[in-house]
Amino acid sequence: MDLEARSLQPNVKAVLLAKLREYKSDLNNLKSEVKRIASGNLNPDARDEFLESGMADALSISSSDQRSRLMMTTERLNQSSDRIKDSRRTMLETEELGVSILQDLHLQRQALLHANNTLHGVDDNIGKSKRVLTAMSRRISRNKWIVGIIISVLIIAIAVVLYFKLAKWSPLLSSVLGFVWVCGCFRDT
Repeated sequence: MDLEARSLQPNVKAVLLAKLREYKSDLNNLKSEVKRIASGNLNPDARDEFLESGMADALSISSSDQRSRLMMTTERLNQSSDRIKDSRRTMLETEELGVSILQDLHLQRQALLHANNTLHGVDDNIGKSKRVLTAMSRRISRNKWIVGIIISVLIIAIAVVLYFKLAKWSPLLSSVLGFVWVCGCFRDT
């Protein structure tokens, strides 16, 4: 009730806070009296005096104005209690929702970290694949040059063999081939 009274407008707040202080002091006085009676240290005269003062208080409360104020205060107290219960229920629901959201966020973070690790692994594999393909490309190029050189050497060897074979059979043919060869050499230069 103290919080509700403080949250009201200033002109109403002062009056309600004064009443609230008055009620609190009455409540503390009654509590101390009940403790004193419950302890059993009172003599019978003091007990009778207390009961008579309680009856006098009860008779003074009987006025309709005080009863209506008491009823309004009780009603306000009940409403405040209901609001507190509703607020507490809402707070618990909000807390449960927050915990659920945090769990979902944790799972999503784990999934993102796993995807990140997988991506780094794939990136490493792509780098290795690129190096392997580059090495293969160099080997293919080198092998082409080697095959070209081998073919050239074989063609030259075949030409030399044919030249010597044909030179034995026909001296005329060898002179013609030599002439063609010499002409071909001069044409290239």
